[in-house]
Amino acid sequence: MRLKSVLQVIYLIFNEGYVATQGPDLARPDLCAEAIRLGRLVIELLDDPEALGLLALMLLHEARRAARVDPAGDLVLLEDQNRALWDRKQIAEAQGLIERALASKRVGPFVLQAAIAAVHSEAPSVGETDWAQIAALYDVLYRVDPSPVVALNRAVAIGMRDGPEAGLATIEAVLGQGGLDDYHLAHAARAELQRRLGLREAARASYRRALELTRQPAERRFLQARLRQLAGEQTPVKD
Repeated sequence: MRLKSVLQVIYLIFNEGYVATQGPDLARPDLCAEAIRLGRLVIELLDDPEALGLLALMLLHEARRAARVDPAGDLVLLEDQNRALWDRKQIAEAQGLIERALASKRVGPFVLQAAIAAVHSEAPSVGETDWAQIAALYDVLYRVDPSPVVALNRAVAIGMRDGPEAGLATIEAVLGQGGLDDYHLAHAARAELQRRLGLREAARASYRRALELTRQPAERRFLQARLRQLAGEQTPVKD
């Protein structure tokens, strides 16, 4: 239990660095680097599968850092990222850590999340991603960690595997259970599928709700851009 708490704190530090809640920039590389340093230290002390999984997960996310924003500092979605910018050395290290963790046959949430991130890292493009494998891994992860956020991510994977209608229906079911009403990424994910289905007004409402819930500048600019696209406008959207 003590190790679990330590790993969760390290991941919180990493997440604050990966999507900063304060400041003008999307990320704080210093916090990500510190979390990775701490993750390495834990592994030196305890060769635990979940510690291996956490370090692998952080490395796989950190490997994409150069591709996550454009020169203006605006957010670039995974599907639009230049994968040539991904750090293949970090990805290879993470894959080795995942193999070590899986060999223990004690698979926990961090190992499963790392395995999902590894599938993304292996795909040359979003269209060539093995979404069936990702959805299957989310099925297992949800059984281990039945949280609303895991359910949301699973719904997004279902949408990529089975199409936006299936994905939207699953997201609506997740939102209907409560727990994500104030989570901006849930509304943004719903908006994205609504947009793909041509449900413009519904998508606008969902994007606006997501915009209300986030103060992160890069995320706000992304959501405002989506609203302008839907409205056919060139002027900034007012708060």
